[in-house]
Amino acid sequence: MTVDTPVLQTIAPVTHDLGDFKVRRALPTRERTMVGPFIFVDEFGPARLPPGHGMDVRPHPHINLATVTYLFDGAIEHRDSLGSRQVVEPGAVNLMTAGKGIVHSERSPADSRAAGPSLYGMQTWLALPDGREEVDPAFDHVPGDGLPLVEQGGASARVLMGTLWGASAATPCHSPTIYADIVLTAQASIPIDADADERALMLVGGEAELDGVPLEPYALYVLAPGHSARLSSSSEARAMLMGGGAFATPRHVFWNFVSSSRERINQAKEDWKAMRFPLIPGDDEEFIPLPAVPTTVSYP
Repeated sequence: MTVDTPVLQTIAPVTHDLGDFKVRRALPTRERTMVGPFIFVDEFGPARLPPGHGMDVRPHPHINLATVTYLFDGAIEHRDSLGSRQVVEPGAVNLMTAGKGIVHSERSPADSRAAGPSLYGMQTWLALPDGREEVDPAFDHVPGDGLPLVEQGGASARVLMGTLWGASAATPCHSPTIYADIVLTAQASIPIDADADERALMLVGGEAELDGVPLEPYALYVLAPGHSARLSSSSEARAMLMGGGAFATPRHVFWNFVSSSRERINQAKEDWKAMRFPLIPGDDEEFIPLPAVPTTVSYP
């Protein structure tokens, strides 16, 4: 059976203006919570912060998920309660597995603040699968040489997670996952593999078409299952492809917590209020308190 239309669903992002830069959030929404394991999709920038300024996301907790940070421009320093400290820059991936519980912070590196840091990239959350939600927390940094670059004519694609176009990334996957950064030059195109259960595309720069249909910047296009599409550009474009295996059981989201269990989320709330989560070595002087009404999303 063939599918005529490449797009199953189009999700317009919610834009949050944080003053120095904007964050566009495409998932989760009430219309759709997940695409494969992806349950949270944020795009931020492009932006140039004023001299002396920087991004400062104070220590905060996570459970039952993995965060993936990937940049097009700029740098972010990650610190967590395992003692990890790692600056991620374009071409590399930071993967933090929260599992049973972790605390982390994300800040502009000190050496970039004087001139005013640039900020442009993606942060996504991946729900952990059934039976692996409470794994031990972990942190993995995958440099660019662990992320293969597939080049086809004027198209190039960096495989960030999983296997695409015959190339596999070194990034650990807790469930079947695909994630790629696609760059097209003028008149270039690339096929979008149809193997994954669920897939979505986000145009993050330039102009592009999917099977001839123009894409709006920052909207999340959920692709029809089994449809082999082609992404093309008449000028130049950059797009993110994401997805993977469909989850059999639903996930609930409250603030920074994701779980298949409402009770587990409620326990995490109480643990954070009582400061039972571990602290971050060297970054334990401040924290983000549990909000009465989450500013992110609450679908528990």
